[in-house]
Amino acid sequence: QVQLVESGGGSVQAGGSLRLSCASSRDTRMTNCMGWFRQAPGKEREAVATIARFGTTGYVDSVKGRFTISKDNAKNTLYLQMNSLKPEDTAMYYCAARLYGLVTCGLREADFTDWGQGTQVTVSS
Repeated sequence: QVQLVESGGGSVQAGGSLRLSCASSRDTRMTNCMGWFRQAPGKEREAVATIARFGTTGYVDSVKGRFTISKDNAKNTLYLQMNSLKPEDTAMYYCAARLYGLVTCGLREADFTDWGQGTQVTVSS
Protein backbone atom coordinates (compact mmCIF):
# COMPACT_ATOMS: atom_id res chain seq x y z
CA GLN A 1 0.00 0.00 0.00
CA VAL A 2 1.12 3.54 -0.76
CA GLN A 3 0.17 6.76 0.99
CA LEU A 4 0.07 9.69 -1.42
CA VAL A 5 -0.24 13.35 -0.48
CA GLU A 6 -0.81 15.98 -3.17
CA SER A 7 -0.01 19.67 -2.95
CA GLY A 8 0.42 22.65 -5.22
CA GLY A 9 -3.11 23.24 -6.43
CA GLY A 10 -4.65 26.69 -6.54
CA SER A 11 -6.31 29.31 -8.66
CA VAL A 12 -4.67 30.75 -11.75
CA GLN A 13 -5.68 32.71 -14.82
CA ALA A 14 -5.79 31.12 -18.25
CA GLY A 15 -2.33 30.89 -19.74
CA GLY A 16 -0.71 30.54 -16.34
CA SER A 17 1.23 27.69 -14.79
CA LEU A 18 1.08 25.49 -11.73
CA ARG A 19 3.21 22.63 -10.46
CA LEU A 20 1.56 19.84 -8.54
CA SER A 21 3.52 17.61 -6.19
CA CYS A 22 2.72 14.19 -4.78
CA ALA A 23 4.73 12.86 -1.87
CA SER A 24 4.82 9.06 -1.70
CA SER A 25 5.35 6.90 1.37
CA ARG A 26 7.17 4.32 -0.74
CA ASP A 27 10.34 4.36 -2.80
CA THR A 28 9.37 5.75 -6.21
CA ARG A 29 12.31 3.91 -7.77
CA MET A 30 10.48 0.68 -6.93
CA THR A 31 6.98 1.86 -7.88
CA ASN A 32 5.94 0.44 -11.24
CA CYS A 33 3.44 3.14 -12.17
CA MET A 34 2.55 6.61 -10.97
CA GLY A 35 0.17 9.05 -12.51
CA TRP A 36 -2.12 12.03 -12.33
CA PHE A 37 -5.86 11.92 -12.85
CA ARG A 38 -8.46 14.66 -12.69
CA GLN A 39 -12.17 14.97 -12.13
CA ALA A 40 -14.23 18.01 -13.05
CA PRO A 41 -17.67 18.61 -11.53
CA GLY A 42 -20.26 16.39 -13.15
CA LYS A 43 -17.67 14.43 -15.10
CA GLU A 44 -15.92 11.12 -14.71
CA ARG A 45 -12.35 10.95 -13.49
CA GLU A 46 -9.90 10.86 -16.37
CA ALA A 47 -6.22 10.14 -16.74
CA VAL A 48 -3.92 13.08 -17.35
CA ALA A 49 -0.41 11.62 -17.39
CA THR A 50 1.50 8.56 -16.25
CA ILE A 51 5.11 7.65 -15.64
CA ALA A 52 6.46 4.15 -15.43
CA ARG A 53 9.17 2.90 -13.10
CA PHE A 54 11.95 3.37 -15.67
CA GLY A 55 10.67 6.73 -16.91
CA THR A 56 8.35 6.07 -19.82
CA THR A 57 5.61 8.69 -19.87
CA GLY A 58 2.13 8.88 -21.32
CA TYR A 59 -0.31 11.76 -21.72
CA VAL A 60 -3.92 12.27 -22.62
CA ASP A 61 -4.17 14.14 -25.92
CA SER A 62 -5.71 17.26 -24.38
CA VAL A 63 -2.58 18.02 -22.30
CA LYS A 64 0.19 16.98 -24.67
CA GLY A 65 2.70 19.77 -25.14
CA ARG A 66 1.38 21.65 -22.09
CA PHE A 67 1.83 19.30 -19.14
CA THR A 68 4.93 17.39 -18.06
CA ILE A 69 5.01 14.53 -15.59
CA SER A 70 8.22 13.74 -13.74
CA LYS A 71 9.46 12.21 -10.51
CA ASP A 72 12.33 12.84 -8.13
CA ASN A 73 13.34 9.46 -6.78
CA ALA A 74 15.60 11.03 -4.16
CA LYS A 75 12.56 12.76 -2.66
CA ASN A 76 9.99 10.05 -3.46
CA THR A 77 7.91 12.75 -5.10
CA LEU A 78 5.88 12.88 -8.29
CA TYR A 79 5.30 16.16 -10.13
CA LEU A 80 2.99 17.55 -12.75
CA GLN A 81 4.13 20.78 -14.38
CA MET A 82 1.14 22.43 -16.00
CA ASN A 83 1.70 25.28 -18.46
CA SER A 84 -0.65 27.21 -20.72
CA LEU A 85 -3.53 26.32 -18.47
CA LYS A 86 -7.06 26.55 -19.83
CA PRO A 87 -10.41 26.88 -18.04
CA GLU A 88 -11.21 23.32 -19.10
CA ASP A 89 -8.28 22.13 -16.99
CA THR A 90 -10.26 23.08 -13.89
CA ALA A 91 -10.69 19.94 -11.79
CA MET A 92 -9.67 18.07 -8.69
CA TYR A 93 -6.32 16.47 -9.46
CA TYR A 94 -5.43 13.11 -7.94
CA CYS A 95 -2.12 11.32 -7.63
CA ALA A 96 -2.17 7.57 -8.18
CA ALA A 97 0.27 4.70 -7.90
CA ARG A 98 0.68 0.98 -8.43
CA LEU A 99 3.63 -0.74 -6.78
CA TYR A 100 3.68 -4.07 -8.56
CA GLY A 101 2.54 -5.83 -11.69
CA LEU A 102 3.26 -4.71 -15.21
CA VAL A 103 6.01 -2.13 -15.67
CA THR A 104 3.97 -0.39 -18.33
CA CYS A 105 1.27 2.09 -17.36
CA GLY A 106 -2.03 2.63 -19.09
CA LEU A 107 -4.17 5.75 -18.97
CA ARG A 108 -6.89 3.98 -17.01
CA GLU A 109 -8.03 4.04 -13.40
CA ALA A 110 -7.88 0.24 -13.37
CA ASP A 111 -4.11 0.43 -13.85
CA PHE A 112 -3.68 2.00 -10.40
CA THR A 113 -4.33 0.74 -6.89
CA ASP A 114 -3.56 3.64 -4.55
CA TRP A 115 -4.88 7.18 -4.58
CA GLY A 116 -4.30 10.50 -2.89
CA GLN A 117 -6.99 12.82 -1.56
CA GLY A 118 -6.68 15.32 -4.38
CA THR A 119 -5.76 18.95 -4.85
CA GLN A 120 -8.02 21.51 -6.53
CA VAL A 121 -6.94 23.39 -9.64
CA THR A 122 -9.10 26.28 -10.83
CA VAL A 123 -8.35 28.16 -14.05
CA SER A 124 -10.25 31.34 -14.74
CA SER A 125 -10.69 32.93 -18.16
